[in-house]
Amino acid sequence: MKNTYKLTEGAILLAIFAVLLLITLYIPGLGMVVNFFLSLPFLMFGAKHDWKSTAVFTLAAVLLSMILGSFLAMPLALAFGTTGAVMGYMVREGKSRFAVYIAGSVVFLVNLVAQYALSIVLFNINFIDEMVTVFRSSVDQAINMLEQMGQTPDEKLIKQFETMVDMIEVLVPSMFVMSSFLIVFLLQLASFPFMKRFGIKVPVWRPFRELNLPKSILWYYLITMIVALVMQPEQGTYWFWVISNLSFILQMLMVLQGIAFVFYFTHIKGYTKAVPIIVIVLMFLLPFVLYIVRILGIIDLGFDLRKRLGEKK
Repeated sequence: MKNTYKLTEGAILLAIFAVLLLITLYIPGLGMVVNFFLSLPFLMFGAKHDWKSTAVFTLAAVLLSMILGSFLAMPLALAFGTTGAVMGYMVREGKSRFAVYIAGSVVFLVNLVAQYALSIVLFNINFIDEMVTVFRSSVDQAINMLEQMGQTPDEKLIKQFETMVDMIEVLVPSMFVMSSFLIVFLLQLASFPFMKRFGIKVPVWRPFRELNLPKSILWYYLITMIVALVMQPEQGTYWFWVISNLSFILQMLMVLQGIAFVFYFTHIKGYTKAVPIIVIVLMFLLPFVLYIVRILGIIDLGFDLRKRLGEKK
């Protein structure tokens, strides 16, 4: 009886996955939204059944994707399927929301890197190089248009664009990490409310203001900054690539800590919730606000700023 129920539920969830996959593949616009629900069937199955059954379900979904959308649909099914299956298993084991999030992000990142490597090895397609080529050609076209109109392009602006394109190439690993964590966050945001509606106990997030990164991250950040100042590696070298990516990721973590502090500060002061949202918007519009928030994150992590504010209160 139990196996019959499991098979029936698996068949229904596979059918739902098939519909979601077809919409994602063949209906532009709507497919971009539905894309974030692809992990839902795997999450629901994994949250209810053992890991062996979940692995079989995931394999069946990958094979089904080959039938529905050809060989090109397989990477999509594999990435969202394994991510959803692992998160579902973590939910079943009663892990915290943060642990579920980290596990899902790591699995998605592994899929992303593996598929990128395979696309280069098997198909000789490097979408990062192609994207950089498009950027460079766009800059060249803009310069040519200005010259044809009789205007002299600003050399400083051209140099800034060229530097930006060069940094995109360097920061590919960071882009993979950031995109993986962002996508899995959106997957949880889309899927977990549906899981609750179907009676699955879903772990809840702690308030964002309580986010506190390990102090060791601050040490990693400081060491990376010191190494960068001492070595001053030339652009294009291996060490430049490593230090640039480490610096970027650690700086983003400091910004995250700073944003959490802003939320905490507005909470204990009783300010409106619009204040931290305005700060986040200003971060994107005014670079100096981003620097201030990052410095706040460093001070908060290094000197327990929240604890001191709590004691004063």
